[in-house]
Amino acid sequence: MFAMIQAAGWPIYPLLLASIVAVALIIERSLSLRARKIVPPALLDEVVTLYRRQGITPDVLDKLAKDSPLGQVLSAGLRNAASPREVMKEAIEEAGGSAAHDLDRFLTTLGTIASAAPLLGLFGTVIGMIEIFGSQGPTGTNPQQLAQGISIALYNTAFGIGIAVPSLIFFRHFRSKVDGFVVDMERSAAKLVDIVHGERADYKGKPAK
Repeated sequence: MFAMIQAAGWPIYPLLLASIVAVALIIERSLSLRARKIVPPALLDEVVTLYRRQGITPDVLDKLAKDSPLGQVLSAGLRNAASPREVMKEAIEEAGGSAAHDLDRFLTTLGTIASAAPLLGLFGTVIGMIEIFGSQGPTGTNPQQLAQGISIALYNTAFGIGIAVPSLIFFRHFRSKVDGFVVDMERSAAKLVDIVHGERADYKGKPAK
């Protein structure tokens, strides 16, 4: 591997840095964007049950907001449960926007790497071509410089593509997951609003109080 890096020349170093950052972001997002951490499946049921039995205290709301992004959205709605429906929905939308922004964290960087890596590889290719043309002299071709130019051109192209493809795949995957989580949070928040304002039956078919 070290021999390949040496053969690729100095243009490979930005690609190596990009690959390290991409791997770190993929690992971090894979650990963070898990359904049970973002939209716990039983959270809405627990919140509705607690709300109907004994109400929601400020301490419970603070704990709920720290539980997960869905908890953050639900707590924002419950803080305005006594307000008109429109006010409650506005509070939920604001909290949802903030939660969605947090879920998008680092995805722009990963997408940028996916787009920039082929260009960095192309830059290395151009440097390699310059080396190839530079190997041509009045006395003939310098074989060592020619081989070095070919190595720089090919290795950088390969590295650029090798970094861009998985980065793009994971970027699309994470973006799809985030969109799905946002939809799930919107549905849960809509159910909560209807339950609080008495326009939705609960899961057992009993009217909300």
